[in-house]
Amino acid sequence: MVASALRRGAHAYVYLVSKASHISRGHQHQAWGSRPAAGECAAQRAPGSVVELLGTSYPQDDYSNLTRKVLTRVGRNLHNQQHHPLWLIKERVKEHFYKQYVGRFGTPLFSVYDSLSPVVTTWQNFDSLLIPADHPSRKKGDNYYLNRTHMLRAHTSAHQWDLLHAGLDAFLVVGDVYRRDQIDSQHYPIFHQLEAVRLFSKHELFAGIKDGENLQLFEQSSRSAHKQETHTMEAVKFVEFDLKQTLTRLVAHLFGDGLEIRWVDCYFPFTHPSFEMEINFHGEWLEVLGCGVMEQQLVNSAGAQDRIGWAFGLGLERLAMILYDIPDIRLFWSEDERFLKQFRVSNMNQKVKFQPLSKYPPMINDISFWLPSENYAENDFYDLVRTIGGDLVEKVDLIDKFEHPKSSSHPKSTLVRNRRMTFAYPIINTWR
Repeated sequence: MVASALRRGAHAYVYLVSKASHISRGHQHQAWGSRPAAGECAAQRAPGSVVELLGTSYPQDDYSNLTRKVLTRVGRNLHNQQHHPLWLIKERVKEHFYKQYVGRFGTPLFSVYDSLSPVVTTWQNFDSLLIPADHPSRKKGDNYYLNRTHMLRAHTSAHQWDLLHAGLDAFLVVGDVYRRDQIDSQHYPIFHQLEAVRLFSKHELFAGIKDGENLQLFEQSSRSAHKQETHTMEAVKFVEFDLKQTLTRLVAHLFGDGLEIRWVDCYFPFTHPSFEMEINFHGEWLEVLGCGVMEQQLVNSAGAQDRIGWAFGLGLERLAMILYDIPDIRLFWSEDERFLKQFRVSNMNQKVKFQPLSKYPPMINDISFWLPSENYAENDFYDLVRTIGGDLVEKVDLIDKFEHPKSSSHPKSTLVRNRRMTFAYPIINTWR
């Protein structure tokens, strides 16, 4: 009933007020040098404690920051649940690659890996991809760490090196990825990515090219905005052409022919040159994926020194929200039959337009609390909200902040932040 949902929202709001105050007091104690109270949203940590995940025990340390909310999502694998909208997108991409790219013996050129464990080492997630030790993407405030050496992958690229090292030269990786993030209709701490990699030998890249036998993949020169120092310009241009042609065909398969596309130069640590693909959909330019020519240092370290390649990665939720007109990312976690049945189609390429579940308006509440001068990250509060309020909380906005005018002489909490929380029950709950 609507009344019971409103009561649950009010209870969550009152509880959040009390816990926010508790966190503020706990951080004050920490700033003064005493041991902070155990956080409500983080797993309890004690000397020698471990966290059990997917049948393995991981010792906890000062980097451990998994929340109970996130732990309940690990292993759900929405992309492998038949007729889920994310499964539909994955299967459509997979079908396209199977049909378009066939090996010498009539078998699919690209192999697919959609059940790899989301638990990876920090080396896999960062170092294997040439991400510097001081890069901001490594921050504890942005990732979910089991401990200092293991984490929940922040991207499917964490598996690139291992698959290349195993001798594969064309593959797709699909899986859930985890990043601490803000709360709104476009962001969720768990989402799903699809990654693709393809390598070329000299013969494969220049086959059918006039005088192709005289062209080379590698040279020793200087890095520029257009190429790496070890690549010839000819090799880069052929790889870039193949990459963009592959992606143009893919989006045409998903969105239909006649789609306007543009490429925007960007930066990724593991590709150069790098691009973002944008599509003009219903008159609006939308970024749908990132891609580029793989860093040769990464390829070489995986044992494929005689090859050059490309890689791209896209978000399944992003594509599904565009294709199916789904307004809120939380909906993908709904078990409401009225949501799920909309995607039980006989043909995966059939057009589907999401039908809203409810007409009821959201409820808005404001919450204010003191913050310490240090040892606080925005994502700490977002994790607390998600753990206590769950998917009832649609959005959290910072609407005001106040700093005590005598903050320099008051070492305790001196900054007040006023946040507005939108409780949107109609999106997920069943109304009877």
